[in-house]
Amino acid sequence: MEQVGAARELVLGYVHALNAIDEAMRAAIPSLERLADVLGLVRSRRIISRNGYVGTYSYKVHGAGCRFVSYDGTEVDVDFAADGSEVFDLWRLRLYGLSLPEPVDVTDEDLWTAVRSLQPLLTEVRPGWFSVAN
Repeated sequence: MEQVGAARELVLGYVHALNAIDEAMRAAIPSLERLADVLGLVRSRRIISRNGYVGTYSYKVHGAGCRFVSYDGTEVDVDFAADGSEVFDLWRLRLYGLSLPEPVDVTDEDLWTAVRSLQPLLTEVRPGWFSVAN
């Protein structure tokens, strides 16, 4: 049960970190209405480059998402759904946990249990992919 508690804290930490990144990015780039808009700003090549620094984060846009790394090395990788919502899977949650200053390594089974316990805060938007509910 202790591992499920650690997994639950990891998931909540990821959501908190994602919210902090969203705030920092929107404060630094006023034209950003939501985090997913970073894809359009990169693709237009006029506003921001594919990778760089914003505030205390480095970022690298990839495919349908972006990886953010904070000054302490914590990684938050997120994809964006067609509607612009932020989506993540168990792999991204594990990556986040392992990148923490004091790494947290939990099993996929414990992460599944944690994610399910956090509904309705989290919604499974497609098999194995989750989003924070509006």
